[in-house]
Amino acid sequence: MRSSGLNNMAKLKVLFATSEAAPLVKTGGLGDVSGALPAALRAIGMDVRVLLPGYGQVIAQLAQHKVLAAFDNLPGFPSARLLSGKMANGVPLLVLDCPSLYQREGGPYQDAKGHDWVDNPQRFGLLSKIAAVLGSSASPLDWHPDLVHCNDWQTGLTPAYLRFAQGAAPSVFTIHNMAFQGNFAPATVQELRLPLSCFGIDGVEFYGNMSFLKAGLFYANHITTVSPNYAKEIQQAALGFGMQGLLATRGGDLTGILNGIDTDEWNPATDKYLVKKFSAARMTGKADNKKFLQNKLGLDVAPDVPLLGVISRFTHQKGLDLLLEIAPHLIGLPAQLAILGSGEAQMQQAARNLSHLYPGKVGVNIGFSEELSHQIEAGADMFIMPSRFEPCGLNQLYSQCYGTPPVVHATGGLLDSVVDCTAETLKGGSASGFVFKGMNTENLFTTIQRATDLYHDQRKWKILRRNCMAKNFSWKASAEAYRAVYFKVLGR
Repeated sequence: MRSSGLNNMAKLKVLFATSEAAPLVKTGGLGDVSGALPAALRAIGMDVRVLLPGYGQVIAQLAQHKVLAAFDNLPGFPSARLLSGKMANGVPLLVLDCPSLYQREGGPYQDAKGHDWVDNPQRFGLLSKIAAVLGSSASPLDWHPDLVHCNDWQTGLTPAYLRFAQGAAPSVFTIHNMAFQGNFAPATVQELRLPLSCFGIDGVEFYGNMSFLKAGLFYANHITTVSPNYAKEIQQAALGFGMQGLLATRGGDLTGILNGIDTDEWNPATDKYLVKKFSAARMTGKADNKKFLQNKLGLDVAPDVPLLGVISRFTHQKGLDLLLEIAPHLIGLPAQLAILGSGEAQMQQAARNLSHLYPGKVGVNIGFSEELSHQIEAGADMFIMPSRFEPCGLNQLYSQCYGTPPVVHATGGLLDSVVDCTAETLKGGSASGFVFKGMNTENLFTTIQRATDLYHDQRKWKILRRNCMAKNFSWKASAEAYRAVYFKVLGR
């Protein structure tokens, strides 16, 4: 135990720095985690506060706020203010208000046409810098964190700034997806007022550019990622995206912690979006939700035909190209498809074409709908998630809560959270879905066929659904694992 006044009885103070947090602003899994994990950490006794950029949509949702501090003389950055607020779940919020950087039409990272904001280095350099200031002796606040928890490349410079600051708290850096790295021109180092000495292999340099992600991986006291299996995968060339050597070197400081889910929002017994609620003890409502979904998407109302649910971005990573290719064979099993998502134009058009070619068999909704996503999880018989890589994944967790066994590729968090259904695992009570290895259409098809075959064995299918719904994916276990990492970093 450290002798600096920190002790196991004191409430641990954590600054949670992130570029998005649901429901205020969300583009993907990072937003879900940042909206839920701080609340789960507070529920087990920590004083956690979230630092978030003051995007227009965030400022608009601040019911009451006051100015906590002003930053008018930060070299290399425009003037900014720190506002107080509170998230809907009660977590205290620190909003970085800098209208010239954050209040604009478009998304957090891109404009309305999908192009990255050209000043993203300044936008997220400022976010990282303020997180470091709040975690150092230069902080203008009375509240001083024991530890700063950073997330993804947008806060990747925070550990670097902390390394060169006075009285700095230690940092934990979480990788939500290695594919997004925040790589910019070498001049960015000087523009963001980092020491020029850090631009090297032992620092922020990455193949001649400056990398926010590498800064986090190199300078953080500890690294976490969002599933144990992904922590192993990113130390290998296939999924290390060029940083596998650094991650392997830091393997002793790398921990994989599976994300949780909001089990209040994703609960078929209380879900406001469902036509009829159900539970593991009373499953009759699931059939009603299937019929409702079939009607809503223009599918034939066929109780005995397995309905395959898909909610996904239409991208190469998500493997939707393979699923769309084998769709005619799936319909011939027979099976139906309920698809919700958006992304690459070519895949979107391919999905629309399927719905026209197979009316009553394929239902497609291009876009995103929170309501429909819940209804697909509840009404589908199984959920298809053939991602080429998946750091954690959430829909396979939701699916199991709704008694909708997922079909997944053996990668990342999918492999950590789904147990392949075999005679042995079904008998032993651990089976919760279907897992295929080898990313190709044949393996995907034969695994879905294996799932649809079992679907027609009513007794075994009931056992499998019961196994799924017995699993606990709440945030509590994840929060306790993060607390253990924090204590390790602090030497407690």
